[in-house]
Amino acid sequence: MPNRINRNLMRLITAVFLIVCALLMFYGWHNHLFTSQKALQDYIARFGAMGAVVFMVFQAVQVVFPILPGGLGCLAGVLLFGPWLGFVYNYIGICIGSLAAFLLAKYYGRPLLRSMFGERLLAKYEHWTAKGKFSAWFALAIFLPVAPDDFLCYLAGTTPMPLRRFTAIILLGKPGAIALYSMGLTAAVHFFLPSFS
Repeated sequence: MPNRINRNLMRLITAVFLIVCALLMFYGWHNHLFTSQKALQDYIARFGAMGAVVFMVFQAVQVVFPILPGGLGCLAGVLLFGPWLGFVYNYIGICIGSLAAFLLAKYYGRPLLRSMFGERLLAKYEHWTAKGKFSAWFALAIFLPVAPDDFLCYLAGTTPMPLRRFTAIILLGKPGAIALYSMGLTAAVHFFLPSFS
């Protein structure tokens, strides 16, 4: 029964999150915010510091409830706030979300992972926890921008890894992956959409 409740709650949260994202996209399109990067930045600048706070909260929530690809959030940070502030806000939000995911898994254990990610993904990475070298594999995966980081943060919470070690890995490993995501996706947007500048 708890697993069924968790699955239903996740479906509800996913649906609400996607509806909010769709409404924001429609609002931006309707108000011509996607015509250029400057239009987006000028709009966000109207909200002052609150715009940055809301974005960091969004990034943190996106880790705890991984519904959209994390790279999209990194791209949004750079487009909305520029390369430097975008990187900082991405970093802060993602680190907070990663710590929250780890602590949630510490409290709720494997049933939470099964309800959120399914047995297939859990089985794929199960051997990482069985060989006693999870910390090394986890650190490498966090540094590289190709692993399912959000899931691995949850998985780390079900291992004996202490919070201090997890925090050190996240704080030191995330900058490289965030920078690679941000630069790569931003370059792709400017290449395929040269008018968006």
